[in-house]
Amino acid sequence: MPPYALLHNPVRHYPWGSPTAIPALTGSAPDGTPQAELWMGAHPCAPSRAAGRPLDALIAADPDGLLGPATVRRFGPALPFLFKVLAADRALSLQVHPTRAQAEAGYADEQARGIPPAAPERVFKDRSHKPELLCALGDFEALCGFRRPAGTARLLDALGVLAPWSATLRERPAAEALPVLLREALTAEAPRPADAPEPADAPRPADRRRLSEDPQLAAVTEALRRTAASDGPYAQTCAAYARLAEEYPGDRGLLAALLLNHVRLRAGQALYLDAGVPHAYLRGTGVELMANSDNVLRCGLTTKHVDVDGLLAVTSFRAAEPVLLTARPLSGVEAEFPSPAEEFRLSRLRPPVTPVRVELPTPQILLCVAGHARLHAPGHPGLDLPRGASAYLPPGAGPVELTGSGAELFRATTGR
Repeated sequence: MPPYALLHNPVRHYPWGSPTAIPALTGSAPDGTPQAELWMGAHPCAPSRAAGRPLDALIAADPDGLLGPATVRRFGPALPFLFKVLAADRALSLQVHPTRAQAEAGYADEQARGIPPAAPERVFKDRSHKPELLCALGDFEALCGFRRPAGTARLLDALGVLAPWSATLRERPAAEALPVLLREALTAEAPRPADAPEPADAPRPADRRRLSEDPQLAAVTEALRRTAASDGPYAQTCAAYARLAEEYPGDRGLLAALLLNHVRLRAGQALYLDAGVPHAYLRGTGVELMANSDNVLRCGLTTKHVDVDGLLAVTSFRAAEPVLLTARPLSGVEAEFPSPAEEFRLSRLRPPVTPVRVELPTPQILLCVAGHARLHAPGHPGLDLPRGASAYLPPGAGPVELTGSGAELFRATTGR
């Protein structure tokens, strides 16, 4: 493989995707379908193609050459990260990712119980954790982590609903109150004494999540719409929640969402999401970099399986304000988004028209999101990267130079 190769990347179609954002980035014609994610990497479900072959097959044939011996020793013979463009017109499911230890234990348990990998109730698809970092390419909305209990109590008071929740949030520490309320949100099950048996005719949790007539959910939805139409301090946040009620009617994940921070990002701001943090992306376009895993436990806003007990076991019930990240300069050309992840590192490049050296100690993917960039290495044809194009660069392939004309690129590589 040459020192760089143009990537041909698959588009993933999910109902929440935007029909126009990814085509606008890549210069392709919209086909009328919701194009949710552009995958760049070697995930076996949808690998990119490079030099005419799937990238995962190229890596499997020569892991030392495509990843470098150091990366293989550290992470094994597979690219340890997955790079995406995510484009949401409506909310993704509310979800949590496990720690590495939880993923290993959960995977082993489901394997031992013989749950098929494609079964809808299968939760742990692999043994890995899934930290992730998202950088907004424009205005972006998300839910991220538990709001401090006093703040949620004030929100509920303003809505005039869920008074018992307000009392619980004020009277009990977050670590005690939040798991009780999250379970009630997803099951309509108020806490019972430990020795009290469940009624024989009680609906199963999966049925309780979408009752066709749910007066509690209906009251909350109406209160959200009313507050969203006001000019009060909660109008923007309640407008976001009211959209969830429209997008997922009858889904009690809406009540779980009320416990979370509503976050608005501008272009260039990022969120890092570690294991145990409940979150949902609501709308907008961004670049997303994550460990190469597919382990997701869903909390609602979905038609997919929700394992409430498993979810509670992996969720971190720590309440805090989300931290919005901005890139810190590494040089006059590159700025890095800080994160503790071992598997990946995300940075932004704004190369000048004069060549700058691209260091190649680890495997990396470059994605151009603005302008026009060009890669060049001695003895090899140059590679143009217009807006929306991406390239794979294996390590140790020799000096590579990058130039740009109004270019902005994101670089995904392994952590330090």
